[in-house]
Amino acid sequence: MTTLLLPPLALLLLCLVLALAAARGSRRAGLGAALVAFVLLLLATPAVAGLLRWSLEREVTTPALASPPAAIIVLGGDVARGVGGPTIGALTLQRLRAGAALQRRTGLPLLVTGGVLSPGDPALASLMASSLAEDFATPARWVEPLAADTRGNARFSTTMLQAQGINSAFLVTHAWHLPRAMAAFARAGLVVTPAPVLPRAAPSFAWRDWRPAPEQWGASWLALREWAGRVVYALRD
Repeated sequence: MTTLLLPPLALLLLCLVLALAAARGSRRAGLGAALVAFVLLLLATPAVAGLLRWSLEREVTTPALASPPAAIIVLGGDVARGVGGPTIGALTLQRLRAGAALQRRTGLPLLVTGGVLSPGDPALASLMASSLAEDFATPARWVEPLAADTRGNARFSTTMLQAQGINSAFLVTHAWHLPRAMAAFARAGLVVTPAPVLPRAAPSFAWRDWRPAPEQWGASWLALREWAGRVVYALRD
């Protein structure tokens, strides 16, 4: 449902509707379709996708800590599916790689969190724990398999860690996801230090950044979905 409500697909459907109206003689609909197509083209450029991503990442700050982090939390992201069944997706793999590297530097125990994303699949946290052990030789001490979203990640992870007397932790997720995730953990009552995955600089808006590329639609969609999620969390919480 989220895919249908957000660009680029939502804009593509709108463009189709306007084009059909234009075919029936509506000049305004034709102009509207051209405008929507132009916005779609902009969303496919590194400049606009980068600006949307940076609008989120620039908010990441490290809070003042009363005590140093005593654990590392890695948030699940996505699942990939092949002939062998479900496995961790690209976003989740990037987070696990960063979490394993942070664990080797600090020696702190790891918590992975992520619930069942599709009926019949194993919990994402279980897949993450297996990947950490098999691919990075880094075991997870805690596996949180219930969270259906970022809010759940925060609530259930906080409960697990505070039961062990831990009130401060590193939070590993993509830089564009950190503002919403940190706010969710703050509401849950856990102090987190951001450990951003793949942070980016502000877009330079050089001429090459205005050349459209198909993969930039995905980057724009992730950023717009993140902003939509922040609005939903603000209204709900």
